[in-house]
Amino acid sequence: MELIIYLGIGAIAGFAAGLFGVGGGLIIIPILYVVFTHMGYDPSVIMHMALGTSLATIIVTSISSVTAHHKKGAVLWNVFKNLAPGLVIGSFLGAGIADILSGQHLQLIIGVFAIWVAFRMFKGANVKVDESKQLPSRSMQMLAGGGIGVASAIFGIGGGSLTVPYLNKNGVVMQKAVATSAACGLPIAIAGALGFMFFGLQEHIEIKNAVGYVHIYAFLGISIMSFITAKLGAKVAHALSPAMLKKCFACLLTVVGLYFIYQGIVK
Repeated sequence: MELIIYLGIGAIAGFAAGLFGVGGGLIIIPILYVVFTHMGYDPSVIMHMALGTSLATIIVTSISSVTAHHKKGAVLWNVFKNLAPGLVIGSFLGAGIADILSGQHLQLIIGVFAIWVAFRMFKGANVKVDESKQLPSRSMQMLAGGGIGVASAIFGIGGGSLTVPYLNKNGVVMQKAVATSAACGLPIAIAGALGFMFFGLQEHIEIKNAVGYVHIYAFLGISIMSFITAKLGAKVAHALSPAMLKKCFACLLTVVGLYFIYQGIVK
């Protein structure tokens, strides 16, 4: 039953990753939180486990999603190279910051973030990108990557919710922004997952089948399905107008955000 749940999470998260370039983290985290809670894990580390495991699964999701986008020639690899160093450093540091924060504080932070993402996604569903704008200098892109990396690790996401708006704002059309965001999710996920493993091991977390803050069984189950469905999501992203789907996804994120804020305040 546990494996079926993880496979189900992976199917949904993978499709969302390919379709929206969001890495699936904001889908994975709340479900893992509920699953880990019902499994009786230490409440003080459940959110950290959900975040670390989410980032680990995004490694596989990103590889699958970016492969599909690359075949369509949509990934801006020169932009990826500029952002990557900052993404790696920032994501590892972000894992360290998340380790310091309590589970309650993480719930409140992620809850507010989910609602912010929902608002931006709903508001920008039909907004056209100003293609006359250009990306800033390489050093500024690297700095932006650092900020995206730190935030992504704390939120347990692949960074698409931050990378896509950043690229859109600087004149990159939606499909190329989503594709490049998928590529950027890989260094974020690798550095972030390693960070959560490292800092979790320092805390001597005693949870079966876990390395630090990463649950291995959940990682494997979610990764298997997300690898398959991320490609399907990427194909749909290129075939359909995502405006209405984005609005529906925004509504879902609002529910997730309110849920975590409620949990953070009540507990």
